[in-house]
Amino acid sequence: MQLLFTMNLAEICDNAKKGREYALLGNYDSSIVYYQGVIQQIHKHCQSLRDPALKVKWQQVRQELTEEYEQVKDIMGTLESFKSEKPADILAPQSEERPEDPAVWPPPIPAEHRNPVAVKRPNSAVKQQRKESPGLQHRGAGPGGRGQANPKADRPGSRDARGTKAKDDKGKKGAGEVAGDVEQKKFDSTGYDSDLVDSLERDIVSRNPNVHWEDIADLEDAKKLLREAVVLPMWMPDFFKGIRRPWKGVLMVGPPGTGKTMLAKAVATECGTTFFNVSSSTLTSKYRGESEKLVRLLFEMARFYAPTTIFIDEIDSICGRRGTSDEHEASRRVKSELLVQMDGVGGALENDDPSKMVMVLAATNFPWDIDEALRRRLEKRIYIPLPTAVGRVELLKINLREVDVAPDVDLDLIAEKIEGYSGADITNVCRDASMMAMRRRIQGLSPEEIRALSKDELQMPVTMEDFTLTLKKISKSVSAADLEKYEAWMAEFGSV
Repeated sequence: MQLLFTMNLAEICDNAKKGREYALLGNYDSSIVYYQGVIQQIHKHCQSLRDPALKVKWQQVRQELTEEYEQVKDIMGTLESFKSEKPADILAPQSEERPEDPAVWPPPIPAEHRNPVAVKRPNSAVKQQRKESPGLQHRGAGPGGRGQANPKADRPGSRDARGTKAKDDKGKKGAGEVAGDVEQKKFDSTGYDSDLVDSLERDIVSRNPNVHWEDIADLEDAKKLLREAVVLPMWMPDFFKGIRRPWKGVLMVGPPGTGKTMLAKAVATECGTTFFNVSSSTLTSKYRGESEKLVRLLFEMARFYAPTTIFIDEIDSICGRRGTSDEHEASRRVKSELLVQMDGVGGALENDDPSKMVMVLAATNFPWDIDEALRRRLEKRIYIPLPTAVGRVELLKINLREVDVAPDVDLDLIAEKIEGYSGADITNVCRDASMMAMRRRIQGLSPEEIRALSKDELQMPVTMEDFTLTLKKISKSVSAADLEKYEAWMAEFGSV
């Protein structure tokens, strides 16, 4: 079902893009054909949607494309009216006023009237229509809302938030893209390597991860701590000062697949902070000294875009224990620069102003491998455990909210059977169970018969038998010995 939806959406976007391109090139006949097709496709897609909010968005897109279609038709009508006029008819009044006496020469015709004016009018009319029709150039065809003209597209050499140059001669945007409503502030790369700045802007800056607290089941203690560390200082800036200043760093420890990355993205979404998603590859370079520059530039950009959340996933791969026999000298320099920047040396933050706050969130599955100095800088160290019985039921509901569930499905019974499963394991169970009905339906069919199946034939509810078969194939990924190691480390170094 997801594959069919993706194919339909890609086809709709492609047809809308071609319709606009043909209109801008003056091939209005082909443009109208594509517009008619994409409007019909969206109409059929709206009939198959069940989500009212999503249906309203698609109807808005269809309305915008219909307006563009009408504009193209108006342009074609204007051109046809010009073609129907004859030059002789336009110049006829001038010939009637000329003297009939052959002995008297007529006055000379001005240069601008020597050629029929009807030949030049269509091109100027088309240009005028294009200038007055921003919908043909700047409107997106995606379901996410109405696109608006990009204020940066008119400035030569300007760059958008991803660091790519805006084209001066092509103001249009591809189908499915929505222009930014508000121009974002741009980091001044003066004094820095512009390639490094562009790399960081492109790879790790994300201003809206779009993950909310309700998307994460259970983990109430972790949510409470993260709200206290990030959200409350922005709501009560007068209270969080001095000794009560916000925490500089939070380390999330736990088995794989328990929701550590989701929590970090939810923090950035709910607080409206700029989100820097950092991995070991982001801060690694083959050139000597460039990795340290990337670390420093990362924190400089974080201070510029403050309030900011820097999320370092798998931090043990970047800042493991120093002084080991297998440690490389370049790796040690990167670790030292990271520790210096986290301590605020060489560019201290205004800790008393929450609007200038830079919060470092880190996640790891191997907390015992982290350097002791980094562990000290990550002032709060919280454990993200496996989901509880209540959390497992919530996770099942979240994962199954987009599919039909048969009445015989007992979520409480399934939650008991998947005790010890991580959040990622539960997602895999729901995904596999939701595909069981499709597997039964296409069993024994030829490729031609499978392609001929309609969407309604594949919309079959998930049954309890599907979950029973799935649980026989998918086992938990976290062992009891691993859980004991996490609990022992938290008992010694935890700071909840």
